Amino acid sequence: MKDAEIVGTLGISAPAHSRGSGGPVLPAKDWVPAFAGTTGLTTRRAFLGGAATLAGGVLLACAKVESARATPATMNAAIKKVIGEAPLRKGKVTIDVPPLVENGNTVPVTISVESPMTAAEHVKAIHMFNEKNPQPNVIGVKLSPRAGKAQLSTRIKLADAQKIVAVAQLSDGTFWSDDADVIVTIAACVEGLQ
Repeated sequence: MKDAEIVGTLGISAPAHSRGSGGPVLPAKDWVPAFAGTTGLTTRRAFLGGAATLAGGVLLACAKVESARATPATMNAAIKKVIGEAPLRKGKVTIDVPPLVENGNTVPVTISVESPMTAAEHVKAIHMFNEKNPQPNVIGVKLSPRAGKAQLSTRIKLADAQKIVAVAQLSDGTFWSDDADVIVTIAACVEGLQ
C-alpha cells in the first residue's frame, strides 16, 4: 500500500503508514498531538486536553464577574436610594419565587402587593433588588390605579444563591417590603458592567 494522508478530527493531515492488515497506523515516534503545533493526528487525549482548556477559559470568563457583583451593603444602598429616609415596613408585599432553582439563567419571580388600586389608595411603584448580581437594582416598575392589580411577573438571572428583596411604594408615601432566599445549583454567567 502506498503512503496516503490521513486527516485528523481537527483537519490536520499526517502521512499514513500501513500495517499487515492494510489499515493506516502511525508509529509512536510520528504520533504527535495536533495541539503540539506540529503536523499529526489528533488523539483523544489531545482533544480532551484542548476541550478542558477551553472549558477552563469559559469558567475563568464567568469568574471575572465575581469582582463586579453586588454585595448586601450595595443592595442596601440601592434600596436607600429608592426609599430615601422613609422607613421600610414588612408586609403587604409577597415574593413568589422557587426556593431552589436548578438553573440561574431563568428564574421566575412574581411580586404581588395588597392594594385596592383605587385613585385614593394604590401602588405607585414596585422595585426588586438582589445581593450578588452585577446590579443590585434588578427592576423598577411604575404603576397607576389603571393597572387594576399590583402584580409584576418576570424572569431574572441569578449569579449565585442569594436574597431577593421586593419594595413597593404606595400612594400614601409608605414603603413595604418582602424578601426571599433562593438557592441556585447552576449559577448564571452574567456579564460584568463596564
